[in-house]
Amino acid sequence: MSSSGCRFYRLEIALDQMPATEKVADYPRPPRIELVNGSVAVRIGDECIATDTKYARVCETFHPPTIYIDPSAFKAGTLHATSGRPSFCEWKGIASYWDLSASDGSDVRTRAGWSYPNPSPRFDSFAGWISLYPRLVDECLLEGEPVTPQPGTFYGGWISSWTIGPFKGDPAHPELI
Repeated sequence: MSSSGCRFYRLEIALDQMPATEKVADYPRPPRIELVNGSVAVRIGDECIATDTKYARVCETFHPPTIYIDPSAFKAGTLHATSGRPSFCEWKGIASYWDLSASDGSDVRTRAGWSYPNPSPRFDSFAGWISLYPRLVDECLLEGEPVTPQPGTFYGGWISSWTIGPFKGDPAHPELI
């Protein structure tokens, strides 16, 4: 159990699957999808609302990876479908949004997560999985490490110690649109 109250299950991962230092400038466009056997967790307040031993990474040029989590990894009562304007990704299609909360329904984080219920065929391996904005929850952990949110308010990338920028959304790099 970590100090944040989220439990981690470390899987035996082949050395070639372990995170290596990565430059996001080297990520492809269109994005690459990776299904990873590793630990992911999300905390709101003192509660770990999601934890799993697998996740999907979407790696796109100049973005830190966007992490998608199987909905079954979330505690009951923490995911709430929300209405409002959907968004469109040129690669994945139309996104639906989610409010996140503690399992008792308190501490609601409005439109903190999104998913693609009917993504384009290339992305159907994680249809319905939930991604979230790390800046809108109290902590996201990837492989046991707290992540830093991608700069700005539009993007939802998860920056880890092995992910090297510059990143889209960073005001110091306005050329990265």
